Amino acid sequence: MQTCAGSVNQNIYPMLDIHALPENLDDPDIVYVIFKNSSGAAYTLPFAFLDDYFRWPMMASSAKNTLMPTYARLPVSFVKGEGVWLIDDTGRRYLDGVAGISVCNLGHAHPQIAAVIADQASQLVHTSNLYQIPLQSALADQLCQLSGMDQVFLGISGAEANEAAIKLARLHGHAKGIENPLIIVAEQSFHGRTMATLSATGNRKVHVGFEPLVGGFVRVPFDDLEAIRRVAEVNPDVVAILVEPVQGEGGVNVPGADYLTSIRQICDQHGWLMMLDEIQSGMGRCGSWFAFQRAGETSPAMPDVMTIAKALANGVPIGACLVASAATDLMQPGHHGSTFGGNPLACRAALETLSIMEADDIPAQVASKGQQFRQQLTDKLQGCDAVVEVRGAGLLNGIELDRPCGELVTRALERGLLINVVAGNVIRLIPPLIITTEQLTDLADAVAQLVIEFVAEGGVNQE
Repeated sequence: MQTCAGSVNQNIYPMLDIHALPENLDDPDIVYVIFKNSSGAAYTLPFAFLDDYFRWPMMASSAKNTLMPTYARLPVSFVKGEGVWLIDDTGRRYLDGVAGISVCNLGHAHPQIAAVIADQASQLVHTSNLYQIPLQSALADQLCQLSGMDQVFLGISGAEANEAAIKLARLHGHAKGIENPLIIVAEQSFHGRTMATLSATGNRKVHVGFEPLVGGFVRVPFDDLEAIRRVAEVNPDVVAILVEPVQGEGGVNVPGADYLTSIRQICDQHGWLMMLDEIQSGMGRCGSWFAFQRAGETSPAMPDVMTIAKALANGVPIGACLVASAATDLMQPGHHGSTFGGNPLACRAALETLSIMEADDIPAQVASKGQQFRQQLTDKLQGCDAVVEVRGAGLLNGIELDRPCGELVTRALERGLLINVVAGNVIRLIPPLIITTEQLTDLADAVAQLVIEFVAEGGVNQE
């Protein structure tokens, strides 16, 4: 075990019941710490080993483990952010290639967003949707202008937005006289962790332990138009299709250029709602305001329902479900709601986020940055046989390896770099959209070096 310099800080290690700091226990040059953990067991450790010992997420929790262990957290605590950098409680800086999972598109502690949050908090944070909220109307107007949609429901998360989409599909089906309406969803998809959205998700790992799942979903392979057509031929109860324009959690999977336009045609042919989950791919992430508008499509395929969240307010919780054409006016009073959805604070932050992105033409910048970034990664990893593919859209990018590579996350952390691995073998890179070309080059250099070293050290192909 390597030693780490550190001190016994009750704020960092709150579970320690330190009752002795004896010297000369075994070695006259080492100070030992005797402590009790949260279960009362006593341990003796060299003082300098504490940081390494408490790398384990469960041990680094609070004294009585008052947080549910729903996350396998990394052994780092951030206290400050500056643009594309995060700073931990020791003062170390990390280049952020995750952006809060595609949330902080304008970086951390953006001065304009911080200012409007502070200003709005000093005036009014929340009233509930029992009353008119002018900032909601202003935000809805702006979202419809940017997307071409007609109406907006505001909630607090992506899962809540997708719940609204699922309910819209069922309302649409019932209006057509279909008693048990079905929604086509894709394998490898991710739509949330509520019961309905995890049931819609195409990942068995998300389902385990929560059966019976909510019914009403038919799964097909992603980017397989013929599979959709086959379902249409045999199942008259289908009323909608819900897909991500680019799959994020499923491995950064980019469909063919005609995928969405063909889905639009199929939906029109059968009277289905075309529903797009743009929670990760939207808000400029793929090089256009929303991924369905990206240049790779032969022509924009307007959805009937679109969900967004994550980056909409640059970190302030908010989600939205947008509707157009056949989905317009399906929701009526009492059909759906959200206590905190679209409160003045979140809407003010979202409006400022949109204003900054529009003024700086962020989506257009992302398109060119992403193309350059993928080319850099491809060039730097050329000749590395373990690399299956470098792919992505805008600044939603992935490096697929031929072997599991989850350990690269902690290796990167040790080097002051934040990355993410999805689907077991895909390095997902989703930095803040304000990242400069120079910083993208640094990110590409660091990630490529990590991959090359990992493969050279004998990462085994387990296929």
